[in-house]
Amino acid sequence: MGSTIYGRNPVTEALRAGRKLDRILIQDGATGAVGKIKVLAKEAGIPLDYADKKRLDALAGTGAHQGVVAFVPAYDYGEMEDIFAKAKEMGEDPFVVILDGVEDPHNLGAIMRTAECAGASGVIIPKRGAVGITDVVAKTSAGAVEYLPCVRVTNLVRTMEELKDAGFWIAACDMDGETYSKANLTGKLAVVIGSEGKGISRLVKEKCDFVVSMPMKGKINSLNASNAAAVIMYEVRRQREALTNG
Repeated sequence: MGSTIYGRNPVTEALRAGRKLDRILIQDGATGAVGKIKVLAKEAGIPLDYADKKRLDALAGTGAHQGVVAFVPAYDYGEMEDIFAKAKEMGEDPFVVILDGVEDPHNLGAIMRTAECAGASGVIIPKRGAVGITDVVAKTSAGAVEYLPCVRVTNLVRTMEELKDAGFWIAACDMDGETYSKANLTGKLAVVIGSEGKGISRLVKEKCDFVVSMPMKGKINSLNASNAAAVIMYEVRRQREALTNG
């Protein structure tokens, strides 16, 4: 079953990435960046239709579609090989973000956006007990879902064991660990981010090699999942850049 993506930037990025789109609806009278979408759609041979704002509001479930709604086939999840291929393409050791039970599509979208910007090789999510790729995720990711492999697995623990066999170190982002900026986050690395309410599950945490934490100086003792992920991912990027630049 297909879905929709909406918004000028997400639809433009889908077209640029060569994503399969069934057709694109454009709001009557829309101008500006919509022109580029029309050109890209024509080049890709994707049908274009026009509709009024009320129709687009109904399809997107929101008025924030910016006059563009695209119909897409069901999201094509990646395989582990795609993550390794992405790392090879970038000329770096693989860097994977594992999400343990993230349920909020806005958080998943935000994490994928930051992961793509920070140079991660891919994201791994469980098939059960977590959100998958939806139109809200695609919109929130600002098009990152088109470039970053997302692998959906049946068993996170088994997948982590396979990563460790492949030479990965796995870090849990949780309480009571080493300060993240002091940990060695170079080489083949996977970082585990827990769910919004429960954090990282016991079995998953037990499979991690070490725990990294962020110092909390305020009265609130935790960060939103996507915020915590962003801090850790950019520390990984900082350390990699420092290693490369000597």
